Amino acid sequence: MKVLIGTKNPGKIEGAKRAFENYFDNVEVVGIKVSSDVSEQPVGTETYQGAKNRVDNLVQYAKANGIKADYFVSVESGINKDLGFWAITNIAVVQNAAGEVGVGASESFPVPNKYVDTIINESLAPVMDKLFQESDLRSSAGGISLLTHDVLSRIDLTTHAFVMALTPFINKNLWKDEPSTTNQPGKCK
Repeated sequence: MKVLIGTKNPGKIEGAKRAFENYFDNVEVVGIKVSSDVSEQPVGTETYQGAKNRVDNLVQYAKANGIKADYFVSVESGINKDLGFWAITNIAVVQNAAGEVGVGASESFPVPNKYVDTIINESLAPVMDKLFQESDLRSSAGGISLLTHDVLSRIDLTTHAFVMALTPFINKNLWKDEPSTTNQPGKCK
């Protein structure tokens, strides 16, 4: 099974591979750098939009270059206040070759108010690198690994987001939207 992911980030690639290997055999995950077409540090719904844009751009890239794949995937990490407090959440989008889409989210971790503006203006990565006196944490275990004292890593959060996004595919028609609503998230009243 061939999976294209819209990034060259080794941690995101490994997270996707781990998620897919829970359900499929012979998984090959190939990273291709494509644009999210959103801010460097997505805020709020930009996180979902960035992941969706990467999948759309990945599909276009594959078509233009004659690349066949079973799945096209992406994950975007963003800051949001959707639950009433500032948090970092990973949003994954998975699209199969037939165009069916699944969306999932990782666990969210809280962000102290004193770091919110810097994260929004610069991104989470430099804040974490500075706090923990590290370099390029986002390409490895991530700052979450240090925050949780190695209980969870960035790869874990990415894997969990992809597992959630795969639920429509691993449960047949039991957990799928109708084709006309597949590419849009549900609306809340």
